[in-house]
Amino acid sequence: MIYCVEDDSAIRDLMVYTLNASGFDVQGFESGVELWPAMKKQAPELVLLDVMLPGEDGLTILKKLRSSPATADIPVIMATAKDSEFDKVIGLDSGADDYLAKPFGMMEMISRIKAVLRRTSPKQAKALAHGGVVLDESRHTVTANGVPVSLTLKEYELLKLFMENPGHVFTREVLLSEIWGMDFDGETRTVDVHIGTLRTKLAEAGALIETVRGVGYKMEAKP
Repeated sequence: MIYCVEDDSAIRDLMVYTLNASGFDVQGFESGVELWPAMKKQAPELVLLDVMLPGEDGLTILKKLRSSPATADIPVIMATAKDSEFDKVIGLDSGADDYLAKPFGMMEMISRIKAVLRRTSPKQAKALAHGGVVLDESRHTVTANGVPVSLTLKEYELLKLFMENPGHVFTREVLLSEIWGMDFDGETRTVDVHIGTLRTKLAEAGALIETVRGVGYKMEAKP
């Protein structure tokens, strides 16, 4: 089930029609007022969420979804007429899995949905251990040298990617694609900011995440 939250009835009807024609079950909503009762009855596989909505805007709804354990892991694709780098950063850093800038084609929408669902589909939970850092996927917890570490969703995903690929060098562009699900038109500072906060939270173990000058980052165990 996909929930589509869009206040423009013509656009919403077209999105719902296209999704149905592509084999998805879908429900359309005009605002958060209609969304929340449906969310209590059935959690969707994914939410298409317009930013500019009457009442609660899309970013407010997204933050509520991410703050509740019952809905925190539901993939969300933001849709908005705004197309600036700032709006992309705000939406994605707030926990959105992808971003559609209006006007977008229906086939692009379907392609993005399928890509997000592939990327976020449940995988067998496992524990990763590397250089004193332990990431337990089943509990969604991280410890560094035995000390619990509280990470944001993006910090957690960055750490998981590094731990699954020790020694592999990731460019900033690849990290943007893998973790945020899209390009930032060459703007990569958001990666540096997240790496910095992740290192700080890991304390001494943060040194495991190395900068490869002129390339990107990797995770390498210290001798």
